[in-house]
Amino acid sequence: MAKIGFIGMGNMGYAMMRGLLKVVDKADLIFADASAERVKKVYNETGVIFADSNAECCAKSQIVVLAVKPQFYPQVLKNIENIIKPNQILISIAPGYSIARLKAALSDQIRIVRAMPNTPALVGEGMTGICYDEAKFSAEEVASLEMIFSTMGRFKKVNENLMNAVTCASGSSPAYVFMFIEALADGVVACGMPRDMAYEFVAQTVLGSAKMVLDTKEHPGKLKDMVCSPAGTTIAGVEALEENGMRNALMKAVRACYARYEEMNKSSQETTTPWKK
Repeated sequence: MAKIGFIGMGNMGYAMMRGLLKVVDKADLIFADASAERVKKVYNETGVIFADSNAECCAKSQIVVLAVKPQFYPQVLKNIENIIKPNQILISIAPGYSIARLKAALSDQIRIVRAMPNTPALVGEGMTGICYDEAKFSAEEVASLEMIFSTMGRFKKVNENLMNAVTCASGSSPAYVFMFIEALADGVVACGMPRDMAYEFVAQTVLGSAKMVLDTKEHPGKLKDMVCSPAGTTIAGVEALEENGMRNALMKAVRACYARYEEMNKSSQETTTPWKK
């Protein structure tokens, strides 16, 4: 039996597998995907064996990672509902699917880890929020879970009622950061710098600035003040950002994101599942 099986080989499933291949042998992994073309591509790139079905992948894995989009969950859960056992671990990375709903679809005895990774996991710099009942897992299993999530970057255990906020903080926000990088680079290009050079300067600056926040533990406002000399160029730019509502725009984006996830969660709060009726 493989240690870890992936159902779905989209960007996130593939990112998780690539991270794990740095610390485990490919023989410890197995995967399944609905696209035969994708299966062939992943196999050729990684050498990881594949299963012919979701059910087979589940049956041959100790830890099962559901790495498909939320709209495919009903079918995938139906595929594995009679296969997965209480001695296995199920990791779900889809928004809108609470642990309670997953248990309702499978069994109350199934041990479930809910996780929200983000796309920077593709380069080993992700931030993942995870929640699970640690009392139901052995020390060895907890160590295995921490190993899995550490290969993608940083992770933090949170209460499940914070998972929507986690999605706002790290799941969706890379899109806003990419927009910021693009817009800042556009401004630099307008100042005469070639575009490829502008992207490199800006992206590295964002990376370094984020590392300063994490490593120094200083308040972001204090770090900002360190860059702003009296009557200097930076404070003039900060003033322009404030005049144009950058902070308010970002806060509204987060609130809109949170509201949407609340809607998704509300629609998924079911005591029974349609495919079991």
